[in-house]
Amino acid sequence: MRSSHVISALVAILVGFGSSVAVILAAARAVGATPDQTSSWVAALCLAIAATTAVLSLRHRMPIVTAWSTPGAALIATTQGVNIEQAVGAFLLAAVLIIATAAFRPINALMARIPTAIAAAMLAGVLFGFVLSLFDHLEASPALVLPLLAVFVTFRLFSAAWAVLVVLVAGVALSYGLDLTRPIGDLALSRFIYVHPVFDPVTLIGLGLPLYIVTMASQNLPGFAVLKASDYHPPSRSILGVTGLASLLTAPVGAHATNLAAITASLCTGPDVDPDKDRRWLCGPFYALGYALLAVFGASLVTLFASFPEALIATVAGVALASPFMASLSASVSEERDRFAALTTFAVTASGFSAFGLGAAMWGLFAGLLAFGLERLKAQH
Repeated sequence: MRSSHVISALVAILVGFGSSVAVILAAARAVGATPDQTSSWVAALCLAIAATTAVLSLRHRMPIVTAWSTPGAALIATTQGVNIEQAVGAFLLAAVLIIATAAFRPINALMARIPTAIAAAMLAGVLFGFVLSLFDHLEASPALVLPLLAVFVTFRLFSAAWAVLVVLVAGVALSYGLDLTRPIGDLALSRFIYVHPVFDPVTLIGLGLPLYIVTMASQNLPGFAVLKASDYHPPSRSILGVTGLASLLTAPVGAHATNLAAITASLCTGPDVDPDKDRRWLCGPFYALGYALLAVFGASLVTLFASFPEALIATVAGVALASPFMASLSASVSEERDRFAALTTFAVTASGFSAFGLGAAMWGLFAGLLAFGLERLKAQH
């Protein structure tokens, strides 16, 4: 064992948890989760990440690390008119679909047929609202938000991932300096709160299906790419089966989705971890241990974050999602022949349009696929 195994795991935990926990809190608020349900949500995600990383890295002797679905949380945060019980029903559907993708090749093939440009455009439309909200909070709290944006723009010149953590630390310090914090509630160990799922057909289609799509397209597929780039051959069906099962088991206590890590995975797969690629998997158990500790103290972390001003949480979430937004927007328009369909998907999704109980993400997907199909039909004649 090398010290770099431990250090890489700790850095990956800091980047993964610190840069996106604000998005989870935003998602919990959007579906009306109570503070106890929110802490259960965070703790369950951390526990699922710890368990799946330990199982996969030990079983396959690869640096396979998992994470929560940040794009999925962003999608949930933009949802309107859905309560926590209906959301849990949608989480269960997404988990079942991920397991089915691992178990049945036809479903895997069907998922693969969704054009990359449209999937990326749908995600870009979801993330656009978070980036745009920065300016709403800038107008309301300029003394807090403007310095944090300056910090982010400066530090991202050196490291986009670390820039988000610097913004979080600076934002906490600035919030206390400006006396914008609320009293911290009672700190406690985590406990899991069961949420009785409600299987509302409209929510299942409008939230559960898009959650599955963005988790697969924006987390699992890039995660496989990261492993392949480091000369590994990831066992895709095993990874999807384990993470899907973990998502299924933790959904009733609030967790929305566990999946293969993408950005943080790159911190555990490169030569800096270990020159010997066959020993880099040792990073996995330390990563799992770190998330197990976070699971124990998830309730206290939620209580701590609840004491900070909403503008800070929105700013951290916005800058954390800026890079994924740019990447997804770029991917959506990379192919000229798919640009109209992609921009249609983006415009409808970003508009926030909803009808018949279906949210903008689902309508954006429908509109994009329709435009894509019509253009392909015209090209054949």
